[in-house]
Amino acid sequence: MIKLRVNEKSIEVNNDFNILQLLNQINSPQDGIAVAVNNTIVVKNSWESKTLLENDTVLIIQATQGG
Repeated sequence: MIKLRVNEKSIEVNNDFNILQLLNQINSPQDGIAVAVNNTIVVKNSWESKTLLENDTVLIIQATQGG
């Protein structure tokens, strides 16, 4: 198990966990969001290949409409 910070909350996940698995585990939508790992945006087509590491900081931002 490894520890991550996801939107300011500490969670534990399995080793070799990727962003897509993380989104599924926390029941996050996969459309209309942006994901950054350690302050670097990760493009959506890399979510399945981007493996998370111990103490990574993940920020998930939901797009909103407004004017």
